[in-house]
Amino acid sequence: MVRTPLAPWERRRGERFGALLRRARGERSMVEVAAAAGVSAETLRKIETGRAPTPAFFTVVALATALGVSLDELAAACAEQEAAGDGRALSA
Repeated sequence: MVRTPLAPWERRRGERFGALLRRARGERSMVEVAAAAGVSAETLRKIETGRAPTPAFFTVVALATALGVSLDELAAACAEQEAAGDGRALSA
């Protein structure tokens, strides 16, 4: 399957999402959080750095659970930042 290239705003949204996860992780190690979420540390690293700007829904759920952050909080934070940016809504 060939993926459609991401638009610049989608890449920026992924970078912001990664920054949100990094802040939520705080002092915990990437390996610790990744293990708690059941994902590889490499996957978490790619998401946090924006190299994987569109993680799968269940990966996001697992990370949110491991970090103790609600999906509502993550979505609201991304939507607020998006609204302040180019006006595009948070979408799949």
